[in-house]
Amino acid sequence: MQNYTFTPIKFPLFIAYMWNSIFKFAPMKLKIQGSFIVLFLSASVALNAQVPENKLDTAGITKQPLNLEQCIDYALKNNIQIKQSEVNTEISEITLVQSEAFLLPALNGNMSHTYNFGRTVDRYTNQLGKAQVLSQNLGLSADLTLFNGLQTINTIHQNRYLYLSSKCNVDKMKNDVSLNVATAYLQILYNTEAVENARNQIGITTAQSERAKKLVEAGSVARGSYLDIMAQLATEELNLTNAENQLNISYLGLAQLLNLPSAQGLHIIKPEINIEGQPLLAASDATQIYNAALDVLPEIKRENYNLKGAQKGLDVAWGGLSPRLSLSAFYGTGYSGLAQRLKTNPEFLGYKENGEITSTGDPVLAPYVSDPTFEKTPFMSQYNDNINKSVGFYLTIPIFNRFQVRGSVSRAKMQMLNAELQMESTKLQVQKNVQQAIADANAGLKKYYASTKAVEAIAESFKYTEQKFNVGIVNTNDYNDSKNKLIKAQSDLLQAKYEYLFKTKVLDFYQGKPLKL
Repeated sequence: MQNYTFTPIKFPLFIAYMWNSIFKFAPMKLKIQGSFIVLFLSASVALNAQVPENKLDTAGITKQPLNLEQCIDYALKNNIQIKQSEVNTEISEITLVQSEAFLLPALNGNMSHTYNFGRTVDRYTNQLGKAQVLSQNLGLSADLTLFNGLQTINTIHQNRYLYLSSKCNVDKMKNDVSLNVATAYLQILYNTEAVENARNQIGITTAQSERAKKLVEAGSVARGSYLDIMAQLATEELNLTNAENQLNISYLGLAQLLNLPSAQGLHIIKPEINIEGQPLLAASDATQIYNAALDVLPEIKRENYNLKGAQKGLDVAWGGLSPRLSLSAFYGTGYSGLAQRLKTNPEFLGYKENGEITSTGDPVLAPYVSDPTFEKTPFMSQYNDNINKSVGFYLTIPIFNRFQVRGSVSRAKMQMLNAELQMESTKLQVQKNVQQAIADANAGLKKYYASTKAVEAIAESFKYTEQKFNVGIVNTNDYNDSKNKLIKAQSDLLQAKYEYLFKTKVLDFYQGKPLKL
């Protein structure tokens, strides 16, 4: 059995079919009434039915190595928060279109089919009915607001600004997702290098443990030295395990940003990154970057649109004090079960005495006619005879409305003030973020240069300590201490490198530059 899709366009046909089925053997009058029902339902459905459009798309899980730009593009197409923001934008657009539609006249059809039981006065015949009386009314009414204090126009402007603000919010969400993806991407690169460093250190310690084992077997060194080396090896293996766990977690974080079901099969491309020779950022760069951010950041544009929308909201509230002028028109007709018309005209039959006597004593003669006969007025005749039309202008002048307009104006002023404060708060936050990013970038670069020198010096010191350890001049404690210093210096260098990279990407983000490595 096939599933039947009940679309809006099929609804009037369904009603017509059911009407004809139920009243198959009914009089022609009921069938004509049914046609009017179908007519009104068809017009209503045709004007109001809308078919929702599904704009959501899905993308498969990629298993190819991705660079940063590909990760960002993938996230922008599949991120749930972005899709939600786009849905909210469509809702704002619908609200805008609806407010624009208030400039058009409203047209409505109405129909009633009524049975009255008991005493009633018919509106068409003014006759008193005591039994069951059938009455029907059909009509079309239209109304148009001619002037309402420009509230409709200002509402359209307000909704347009809110729609533009919603679009900026989508761009803001995209920027946030892009920055989060870049952060996750750099975190993977950092953890990848941390894993490589941990493996390199294990390789060095493993070679030393094998050499120490041979020396212990030869009786050249004490067994305690070998155990110290093995303890160092166990510590470095733990460090490798922790680094690998952090790498897996960072891949999982990136997969979640990409809206992937899991991180399985997800790999990124490791670019060549060299920050040697990069200059420090000057204090004047903060002002330049901040000014650029004011022109490109969607959150600044969003708050600007919100402020303009609040200003138009105040104009809408003030419009409540204005008189309202509207135009209304009506066209209708109806049917009454009490309406009658002459079936036969009265016939002159002669004269007869009416019981009165003249002054001369002669009886008074009056014309004598036959009784007229009546019948119910036909259905279509009443619909033609009972047509009524009306056109009217209506002026409403607000005099006292329990301070409702005053409250609306005060509330709109507070909303506009809040929008102004939000604008200033957003600008100050951007300025603070730019200054903080420049300070962090310079601190990271200084730390990187200092860590580079420290790694070179400590690596040379460790090399010298290792040589002395190989000839038995220093013990394992001194060797392990020197090696741990080298591991820490390498970790500091790696951390400073990616701190600088991340902060420079934040500054690129504030200037509207694409995020790439």
